[in-house]
Amino acid sequence: MDEQTKNRVATAEKLRLEASETREVHWKRWGPYLSERQWGTVREDYSANGDAWNYLPFDQAHQRAYRWGEDGIGGICDRHQHICFALAMWNQKDPILKERLFGLSNREGNHGEDVKEYYFYLDATPTSSYLKYLYKYPQAAFPYEQLRRENAQRNRLQPEYELVDTGIFSQSRYFDVFVEYAKASSEDILMRLTVWNRGPDPAPLHLLPTIWFRNRWDWGEGFDEPKVSRQQGLEGAELFGLEEFHYGKRWLIAEGAPEPLFTDNETNTERLFNQKNSSPYVKDSFHRYLIEKERGAVNPAMTGTKAAAHYFGEIQPGQNRTVRLRFLDQDPTEGHKSARDFFGLAFDQIFQQRLKEADDFYNERVGHCASEDAHTVQRQAFAGLLWGKQSYHYDLRRWLTGDPTQPAPPPERLDGRNHQWTHLYNSDVISMPDKWEYPWYAAWDLAFHCVAMALIDPDFAKDQLVLFMREWYMSPSGQLPAYEWNFSDVNPPVHAWAAWRVYKIAGRVQGKEDRKFLVRVFHKLLINFTWWVNRKDPEGKNVFEGGFLGLDNIGVFDRSQPLGPGNFIEQSDGTSWMAMFCLDMLAMAMELAHQDAAYEDIASKFFEHFVYISQAMNDMGGQGVGLWDEKDGFYYDVLHLGQSAPLPMKVRSMVGLIPLFAAETFEPEVLERLPSFRKRMHWFLEHNPEVSEHVDMSQKSEKGSRLLLTIANRKKLERIYRYVFDENEFLSPHGIRALSKFHLDHPFVLSVDGHSNSVDYEPAESTSDLFGGNSNWRGPVWFPMNFLLIESFQRVHFYYGDSFKVECPTNSGKQMTLWDSAAEISRRLSHIFLRRDGRRAVYGDSTLLQEDPNWRDFILFYEYFNGDTGTGLGASHQTGWTALVAKLLQQSGE
Repeated sequence: MDEQTKNRVATAEKLRLEASETREVHWKRWGPYLSERQWGTVREDYSANGDAWNYLPFDQAHQRAYRWGEDGIGGICDRHQHICFALAMWNQKDPILKERLFGLSNREGNHGEDVKEYYFYLDATPTSSYLKYLYKYPQAAFPYEQLRRENAQRNRLQPEYELVDTGIFSQSRYFDVFVEYAKASSEDILMRLTVWNRGPDPAPLHLLPTIWFRNRWDWGEGFDEPKVSRQQGLEGAELFGLEEFHYGKRWLIAEGAPEPLFTDNETNTERLFNQKNSSPYVKDSFHRYLIEKERGAVNPAMTGTKAAAHYFGEIQPGQNRTVRLRFLDQDPTEGHKSARDFFGLAFDQIFQQRLKEADDFYNERVGHCASEDAHTVQRQAFAGLLWGKQSYHYDLRRWLTGDPTQPAPPPERLDGRNHQWTHLYNSDVISMPDKWEYPWYAAWDLAFHCVAMALIDPDFAKDQLVLFMREWYMSPSGQLPAYEWNFSDVNPPVHAWAAWRVYKIAGRVQGKEDRKFLVRVFHKLLINFTWWVNRKDPEGKNVFEGGFLGLDNIGVFDRSQPLGPGNFIEQSDGTSWMAMFCLDMLAMAMELAHQDAAYEDIASKFFEHFVYISQAMNDMGGQGVGLWDEKDGFYYDVLHLGQSAPLPMKVRSMVGLIPLFAAETFEPEVLERLPSFRKRMHWFLEHNPEVSEHVDMSQKSEKGSRLLLTIANRKKLERIYRYVFDENEFLSPHGIRALSKFHLDHPFVLSVDGHSNSVDYEPAESTSDLFGGNSNWRGPVWFPMNFLLIESFQRVHFYYGDSFKVECPTNSGKQMTLWDSAAEISRRLSHIFLRRDGRRAVYGDSTLLQEDPNWRDFILFYEYFNGDTGTGLGASHQTGWTALVAKLLQQSGE
């Protein structure tokens, strides 16, 4: 069976995906779309000074109704987030009901915001037909203040103080809370909560599976208030009936005899603002009922907009308790009297069946890794990617002007954050970087998410890329929204790359290429490309700025801030990204030209624009000045200060490796089908001989000359590769560092007007507070950049074949092809997560996570990784772009 035929095997999950895409069955209506943090976000901030962290902090989250979204633990909701379900808990020692994950705000953490809980995404399918999640709940009082106090005392040179450091998990005194969902149909969702006592003593636990409505009725939008109420007529369970203006009637069955609790999803204004509550039953009622023993806090009429099934019991050491629920759109009392009809043997059989179907689906899509350990890593990476979807809502115009039922926002907001983006109206399920640390989309992160997602759900990947170029996202000027803290910030232009890669991957997965998708994104990308050319090439020399471009603190100073009149930076990375943009647009135009010759003209445009950019990087205006340093054999940013001579900022960083990304090979049979393009290309090369170093046609095949386009010619590539594969420079045991280790002993110092700024090698957390200080590009390993480097090695190998070899590692005497070198980097990245000699590099020196059988096989996919040890750093659940490890395992193995 060939690969394409294999991918057409009709697994049950594949059939669900097809039915969802054609809208025959809404299999994706319900999913893990609930955020893990809504407090502290820009959307909920109505302050005059834009202080989002303090306007709605964690300590108020259980008392204030959110305006734009909801959060919870292990939760699900509908795609519009009208109805939400999640788990709340209390161990009889915590000071507050555990309804949401705790973490430090940006100012509280010594390296910025950081979640201080342990939870894991264990499994998921694209339609959420099966989901599995694990939360580690301590049995002692949660050390909220200890975490705040200790982290506040630490400086940026010290490691973060984590929950495990408090000793709260000693003697395994915690609960493993497994949350599972299985869909019997698109509207019949089975829920299974299994709690294990891992400690040595019996321990009490209150479980409160909670269902509630996002508050959409308080803001003057004309929505009728929904309700949930207690229903009768089903023996052996508590029955909750829901009525909602969009979905109509739904029912939640809670097996057994839990205590039904009801309140409203309304702000407790009495406690927060000393004003009378609009309802006597408010958002924190369950907390007050259980922990403060306030019996009148819940509604005795058994109705409201928030309800919970309260289970309580003591769990013996080493034992577990299972709670089962079922959410459906058919009245369970019609034709049924007993809950046994819904929780009999068939209930567990559906879970078993959905899990088997998940196994079948992944085996069909990506195969089975050579080892069970690698298979576990890959499966959990995909799970995190799928759990990372979030129902995201943000109407910029309404947010700026306020709601008619609420006090008018401060007038300063009309000239404040994001005020230029009044066209932006977001109300979609979007792939997030990390639903706690970054519970908002980031444009360039999303591009990488889509490449990994295309392996398992190509339609969702395509839809996401199209979405961000629609009129209610993309600015009328053509700029893509960066992220909610500043939509006007500039992310690297990687959407064209992602669109081309998703198009090719989806074609292999689905057995046919989606030309309609390619046409849709191509035309919108033309607008985005024009924005870049008009806004980020101030001198008109084909050399681009762009600001920080996602690389936070990689520069000598904040590259997003103006440098004063007449001062600017010509950025190696900004210019290289644009060259890469050109090549991806060229590849798409040539693909489209096979069926429509009109695209040949556009292909010629991008071919020539690429060459002009490449030429400018090496020799601007024929003046012998460029971003290439011939002495060092590397690309650097160049600083311009008034009339002074251009100053290369000689930092060997990822900024100088990004030029490698711009490489593309075209075969003679492709060129043969495009006579107009071919004719124009030859004319252009004949009349511009100086650009020949970026256009290599030396390699032949039986069908004619092949074409390689690169910023750096072969000689320059060879010189840059010596740095890349040098273990004293970029090559670490765990991938390519973002900054050369050379700067450990040789910091770069820039002195201007008596002020000095320096860059040195920092393999772990950042010692700088640039961009919040919660990420670091001065030494760690980052998956997205490594992934692009691997692809660039493969493309150059595709052209030169085995005739182009590099010494890997440098000075080792070992010659490798670029293909094998790419595989070597891929394996080093994968080994961050794979167990070797009983240890996973990602978990560093944590004995608990390395050795305990109830921890060691649960994987966290961090934002970035220590450049020396591979230890995970930054956001701990960034299974957005770090999910690329699943793709690496598929293509390069272990």
